[in-house]
Amino acid sequence: MNKRIIINADDFGLCKGVNAAVLKAHTEGILTSTTIMANMSAANEAVQIAKKLPNLGVGVHLNLYEGPPVSKDPCVQCLFGNDGQFKYSIFQLSLLSLTVYKFTKAIKTELAAQIQWVIDKGLSPTHLDSHKHIHNFPAIFPIVCKLAKRFGIPAVRHSYEPKKLSNRPWPLTGEKGKKEAKLIRAMARINKIQDTGLLKTDALLGVAHVGKIDTNFLKAVTLYNTVPTAEIMTHPGYPEGLDKCRTFLIKQRQYELDALCNEKSKRYFEEAGIKLVHYGQL
Repeated sequence: MNKRIIINADDFGLCKGVNAAVLKAHTEGILTSTTIMANMSAANEAVQIAKKLPNLGVGVHLNLYEGPPVSKDPCVQCLFGNDGQFKYSIFQLSLLSLTVYKFTKAIKTELAAQIQWVIDKGLSPTHLDSHKHIHNFPAIFPIVCKLAKRFGIPAVRHSYEPKKLSNRPWPLTGEKGKKEAKLIRAMARINKIQDTGLLKTDALLGVAHVGKIDTNFLKAVTLYNTVPTAEIMTHPGYPEGLDKCRTFLIKQRQYELDALCNEKSKRYFEEAGIKLVHYGQL
């Protein structure tokens, strides 16, 4: 079986430190794909970097949790506070998307604006995924699929991580990671019922191991992953510009960057005969 792996960096555009890491992980390492946070402070810089990297697949990292909205439509005002920043927790967003129509309209408007922003900058998004997995919420996933079709984007991240990744022989992870992977796996099963046409991979690897993607994990992918096409979710970065109050991934981003650029990691995939691709090459 010929296996294909997408190695994606989330949070492109979050800050200068993440942008620099994405550049290095692609040019010196095994990173094949990334997704831009259109509403964050370093998004314009991310676009300029992406335009210089023709072999890097670039998608949109949809975001309703951090930073200011992109849309100027008055209907999105319900999503942010007096400081102009998104104000709801992930749990609150999940509930509001299920129960309140005005929030559904605001979500659709804002996510469309973020996609349009990336396209207006001259990029052709290869796929859609999201910050904090918001696109997997059952009430939001159909919105994202409709937007993908509207903008001609061929793929949406399928966030199904097999349960076995939380157990041996895979590297150990914590209980928090296991619980998060279990919840997202359940939503991914619902997503697959909602719309299968845009799900181009068989699995997402790295949900339970967020912040723990190292050379041992990458080696395990080459040894134990059994699905034909999968995505590895990574978060490489340097500390510059990261807010400790908003993310627990500070030093961990550097570790992930080092793993993506490690010669051992490259060799593992080469020896396993695994083809490294991005969504635009599926």
